[in-house]
Amino acid sequence: MVSYQVKPGDTLAKVAYHNKVRTEDLLACNRDLLSAQDYIKPGAFLQIPDPGPGDIMLDKIRCCYEYGFRELEEDKQQLTAFTCETIGQSRMGKPLWLFKAGDGPYKIFLSATWHGNEWLNTWLLMEFLKTLQQKIQQKESWRGLNIENVLQETSIYAVPLVNPDGAELVQEGLYDGHPYYDEINKINYGYQQFHHWSANACGVDLNHQWPAGWHEEAQTSPSRPFFRHYGGEAPLTEPEARAIYTLTMKEEFSAVIAFHSQGEEIYWGYQQQEPPVSREFAHRLARASSYRAVQTADSKAGYKDWFIKEFKRPGFTVETGVGQNPLPFEASARIWLTALPLLLESLTFFDFTKERTR
Repeated sequence: MVSYQVKPGDTLAKVAYHNKVRTEDLLACNRDLLSAQDYIKPGAFLQIPDPGPGDIMLDKIRCCYEYGFRELEEDKQQLTAFTCETIGQSRMGKPLWLFKAGDGPYKIFLSATWHGNEWLNTWLLMEFLKTLQQKIQQKESWRGLNIENVLQETSIYAVPLVNPDGAELVQEGLYDGHPYYDEINKINYGYQQFHHWSANACGVDLNHQWPAGWHEEAQTSPSRPFFRHYGGEAPLTEPEARAIYTLTMKEEFSAVIAFHSQGEEIYWGYQQQEPPVSREFAHRLARASSYRAVQTADSKAGYKDWFIKEFKRPGFTVETGVGQNPLPFEASARIWLTALPLLLESLTFFDFTKERTR
């Protein structure tokens, strides 16, 4: 048994994984200090048990520990086949990274973790991009798709982590010196668990920030900063939302998919303003993933809603999981196996912007 000093960004699952022990054994060794719901604080000391018998490393298609901005910063160094650039910053100054590959006229935009407690979709998109790079470099097909040919017709844009501050709060808790310490404590009534938190660092829901029914949605949403559903004082007040807005207006995507994680459903409409082809595309995604295609959700002011309203092009909200957010690590295998064919199918849509001029 050895002693380990906790570093910034550590969680129980990360410490267990990197020391090749089970989280349960780590908890058992530190039961006087921790419970399974506790955040571990930088500077604290943990006792690391000796590794047990057998291989505790999980299959590579499963997420083994919390994935946030630190992991993305490390993994982006591997994505040399992609153009990588920042499109803006979060409230706390974290960069919002955009990855791009392909030169085709059909532009598909993928985004994830609009809500802090849906960070597992950041892991999903980064695994997708890393595996896609392998296929590009090795000139391999992927589930029957010739990737080289696809990228001649398709341009992939991805922002895997729209809300890095919210994800950090969910994963690591509130620490001394946090720029929004007092505000978050007030919003959360002093409660020191944040697994329910979906907003950004100052209590604004980034998927309720969009000028598509914003005023109507505000009538039934919190009227002040809150951990969910508060749409801000006005549309597009938050730097994260403005960064996605500026990118979208600049690139004028052919289609967009915003990943969330509740229900295994695909929402594809907004007030009958979506183009007729959206139904076809939605059902193609549904067949590929086994998710359910649903025309409208009982909400407004979302990014997908605004995109449809602004461009009259296909926009989708894809809900990848079932259960309570944040979904457990064990859900990652099911998410990968169902969302991967959906992602690949989305690369094969035709360029709707050209279709409109025929």
